[in-house]
Amino acid sequence: MMRFFSRRKFLVKGAVVAAAASIGLGHTSCQLSEKVKDETTDADVKKGTLKQNPRSKPILPVVIATWNHGIAANEAAMRIIAQGSKAIDAVEAGVKVTEADPDNLSVGYGGLPDRDGNVTLDACIMDEKGNAGSVSFLQHIKHPISVARKVMDETPHVMLSGAGALQFALQQGFKKENLLTDKAKKQWEEWKEKAEYKPIVNIENHDTIGLLAIDKHGDISGACTTSGLAYKMHGRVGDSPVIGAGMFVDNEVGGACATGLGEAVLKTLGAFLIVELMRQGLSPQEACEEGVRRITKKQGYQNFQIGYLALNKKGEHGAYSIQPGFNYALHQADTNELIDAPSFMKKK
Repeated sequence: MMRFFSRRKFLVKGAVVAAAASIGLGHTSCQLSEKVKDETTDADVKKGTLKQNPRSKPILPVVIATWNHGIAANEAAMRIIAQGSKAIDAVEAGVKVTEADPDNLSVGYGGLPDRDGNVTLDACIMDEKGNAGSVSFLQHIKHPISVARKVMDETPHVMLSGAGALQFALQQGFKKENLLTDKAKKQWEEWKEKAEYKPIVNIENHDTIGLLAIDKHGDISGACTTSGLAYKMHGRVGDSPVIGAGMFVDNEVGGACATGLGEAVLKTLGAFLIVELMRQGLSPQEACEEGVRRITKKQGYQNFQIGYLALNKKGEHGAYSIQPGFNYALHQADTNELIDAPSFMKKK
């Protein structure tokens, strides 16, 4: 039976049921899957024994990021936090490391181009007060995350796109650069021989970086940046610059970020969904798993990857993906390590 609730936690027959928030476009059902209902009891909530990621610990400060490039990004972010600075400064500094890496083929400088040979970038950033900024379809600027930060800090807007985003960046003192490296250009020219477009599972090992951080003050911020799908149609924008899709934080609850095929995340507003599920009482791990299930129920998921990370205000985290092979970097308790995430599909 379908029920609609306001954004509060309700326990129905011993199960946590996610509320459907009324967000201005009518009421939307956010019911949990039957599996989550069956596994989550009233006693679980009271005792704090909800399903947890086995590597999760309630320790602050904490930084978590997608993929193996998250290790270097985490180091930069945690240095900022160790100095007593805010999480918003840490997440920007962290992902800038990946944006500037010419060997990374799907973030910033060195990213693989669209099918016409243009490197186009998407990024978003969000602070503990709910302020947000993003850029989409931005060209010629090495650090789109910093342009997104300027959009947040210096304008009344949330998103700037295309030529307008570039104009704003130049006005703010950013330098116009050629972002297509010889390495990326060579791969694009080889691709043009067949011009076949299809997502490749776990090409995302050098994909979008999503990074979440909680600082010494207990405040959370997040950042997400990418050059998007290789050889995409010119003008394509994925989930990464969309607040609530590729990344979302709420300082009362926690945050989430996504990686993989952006279209699948956009169709479910994955990051916002995961944060709202945590608000209703799910652990970060349960919320990530439910976020993946929302995709696998309705989309042909066998040939693409989605990976989610979530972080609650205690410092506990969750990680889950559709396919095996998604890993993430966790910097917590003076340790920065790469961890393999559990997945919906299992290794053959």
